[in-house]
Amino acid sequence: MKIYKSLDDFPVITRPVVTIGTFDGVHLGHQKILKRIHKIAQRIKGETVLVTFWPHPRMVLFPEEHGVRLLSSFDEKCRLLASFGVDHLVFIPFTKDFSEMPSEEFIRSVLVEKIRTKILVIGYDHRFGKGREGSFDHLKARQKDYHFELEEIPRQDIDNVGISSTKIRKALESGDIATANEFLGKPYSLEGVVIRGDQIGRTLGFPTANIKIEESNKLIPMDGAYLVRVNTGSDSYGGMLNIGKRPTVSGAVKNIEVNVLNFEGDLYGKNIEVEFLEFLRPEKKFGNLEALKEQLQKDRQQALAYFGSGKIKPHDK
Repeated sequence: MKIYKSLDDFPVITRPVVTIGTFDGVHLGHQKILKRIHKIAQRIKGETVLVTFWPHPRMVLFPEEHGVRLLSSFDEKCRLLASFGVDHLVFIPFTKDFSEMPSEEFIRSVLVEKIRTKILVIGYDHRFGKGREGSFDHLKARQKDYHFELEEIPRQDIDNVGISSTKIRKALESGDIATANEFLGKPYSLEGVVIRGDQIGRTLGFPTANIKIEESNKLIPMDGAYLVRVNTGSDSYGGMLNIGKRPTVSGAVKNIEVNVLNFEGDLYGKNIEVEFLEFLRPEKKFGNLEALKEQLQKDRQQALAYFGSGKIKPHDK
């Protein structure tokens, strides 16, 4: 997949099959669109093009909304889109000025003049341009002027519930990992570098790797304990992960720490990925460290029953 951070760098390509959107999380609804443009491109011997925006439009349009949280970082989005066979990924810098561009100008300057779109595929109820004035009907009415074919993907439902990035965020924020993963079509994940902690877990017999998330806008699931898959780069292991301030030891800062099952070695300074598989319990304050240790032992037994022993199979991405 070729990545362009400026439309000026975009080359002339063969029969571009294009789609547009933020594609945060690349969930099942997004995947439907990606599979469709790939199928069309194969049929007409063309190339797929995805036009997206960075930073996320809500960060620019609603800066007062502190804490806009994303399901995928820039790098994660690139990897996910590449895995679905996107040939060309175009990032348009999303600014206040860009948000004021009328839909008509966007279509002509971006889709027609720069990309030379052959076929445009858009998702259900997708809108674009100033005030989100551009719509499927708007495009359909002017299709002959633009000289490209147009297709809309119908709304995708799972158990009669529309899939959206917003619903996935709400599920993660409430600890509903099962729903989030179902909508994503894969386990939700976090990536970060392992840093030194205060070693409290080690004194309890549960040494943990403390993870620092580099992407400040990445969504962190609800505080609590989870079963996770830990990918170290070369191997994958089961793990027990905790998110929270650790009230039993009067913690003041939120930590993300994982106890990697059946692992021997040093992870300090290494980048690891954790994939959320199951929610165990919300964070709580125990009466003392012994009570906390007893709960961790119960969590470990549940984790061992879930994973078995030793290395586990990595998720097939």
